[in-house]
Amino acid sequence: MDVNSPPEGYLGAEGPLAAGPSPALVEAGYRLEIADARFLHRGLGLADLAHILELREAGAMPEGAARALCREALVFLEAPAGDFPYDPLYGDAYNSRERELERRLGRAAGWLPAGRTRREAGRIAVRMALRERLLDLHGAVANWAMTLAGRGRESAETAWNDVSYLQPAQPSSFGFYLAGFGEGAVRDLERIQACYRLANRSPAGSGGVGGTIIPLDRERLSARLGFDAPTAHIRDGMWSADVLADAGWAAAQSVLTANRLAEDLEIFASPQFGYVRLAGGSSRASVVLPQKRNPYALAVIRGGAGTLIGRVAGLMASGRTPSARTDNWLYGYGEAVGTVETAVRLVGLAEETVREMEVDRERLASSAGAHGSLAADLAERLTLEGGWDYRSAYRMIGRAVAESNGDWPAAGDIRLAAGELGLGEEAARLQVGQVSLDEAWEAAGKPGEVGAGWLAGRDAVGSCAPRRVEEHCRSVEERVARAREWAEAARTRTEDATRNLIAAARRLAEGDGGAG
Repeated sequence: MDVNSPPEGYLGAEGPLAAGPSPALVEAGYRLEIADARFLHRGLGLADLAHILELREAGAMPEGAARALCREALVFLEAPAGDFPYDPLYGDAYNSRERELERRLGRAAGWLPAGRTRREAGRIAVRMALRERLLDLHGAVANWAMTLAGRGRESAETAWNDVSYLQPAQPSSFGFYLAGFGEGAVRDLERIQACYRLANRSPAGSGGVGGTIIPLDRERLSARLGFDAPTAHIRDGMWSADVLADAGWAAAQSVLTANRLAEDLEIFASPQFGYVRLAGGSSRASVVLPQKRNPYALAVIRGGAGTLIGRVAGLMASGRTPSARTDNWLYGYGEAVGTVETAVRLVGLAEETVREMEVDRERLASSAGAHGSLAADLAERLTLEGGWDYRSAYRMIGRAVAESNGDWPAAGDIRLAAGELGLGEEAARLQVGQVSLDEAWEAAGKPGEVGAGWLAGRDAVGSCAPRRVEEHCRSVEERVARAREWAEAARTRTEDATRNLIAAARRLAEGDGGAG
């Protein structure tokens, strides 16, 4: 026998439930839902105002009740979420708000649920919370991309040994390396914009399952709430949780871009490499070892990336339900919004860390061409100017580098390698066409001699030639500027809609009909 005493006004206690919630349900379920009130509060208030205006215009709410509800809803809207009497005994934030309206207005509060489910108000509110935070993330990623472009331009002529698998690969421009993460950040902006457009669809006016007989104008409701349009299908708009997973994925991917650079920088900032030095504000001291500068900001970014990947996996897993279930939304609200909020902080930290770090250009330049990393250039020069097939040149140069213990081999070492590989008498002399090995070797460059002139030889679009790096950095900045224009327009539209909605509600509350 259920002996839980229902709190006053507990919805359903007078009907089939005949009881209040069990303590276990409150602790495991209702408290989870009520915690979302911190970010749903404002959206629930705006959804209430829009619904009151629409019910009044549809002739489904008396004038007096509409004025009273508008007055109280405006009071609710102005109150901080932390000051509102949200009580987990009543379930989610919507139920606490309805209970407070009943306490203040009595039966007049009963007009508000007409033609609208609890989940509709929540779906509106979470989409409004997501779109605001997606714009915040968009701004953080835009700043991050601009910093990467700026730092890339600063080091466009700084040669270094680029790496793959953390092994010396080939000389390149350090500015080219940094600017590549700016390109990734621009793609992150595009993903965020796409997620914003998906989230910015209005579920308002959905009714119970497939609409309501109350003549609600979904287009007008959508415009009042600042959405681009109503959801195209009411049931899909109510129950499909992909918008939450998409927002989480866009947020996590933005941090993954920062994480990839943070993974490298922890290595490059170590004394063994010494390519960069993090600012003191991005570092933390060791408790015991006085000489250490722990790259703490990088650890925060990397750990955060892993955490967000887990959250996105959780959103995907909880979305694996039959249709019209609350499982995916119960946990999804807080996980999706929290993921985007965390991403804003982590991307902001990455931007500051890269903006403030020092780059040791001399240390970088001293690495360029070391450890045999000019070998591919020599092999390509023999192919390009000497008529060698590349694989033979590759094998010959590779043998010479190996025999010189990874150092840059002398011309004689390469002749010896050619003979050992049985490339023939002509190959052993290394005289093909008009190019001798000595000429090719001199033209390929040597460790310590690689600089901006050498980099300029890589002049394909998107390459590491200094002018191409500058060209790419300018492209990043131009695309970020356009993205910022989009974000500013999106934010202005929602702010204008909110301002107009509140003004119309105030007119109705004051007895002026609420037109507009």
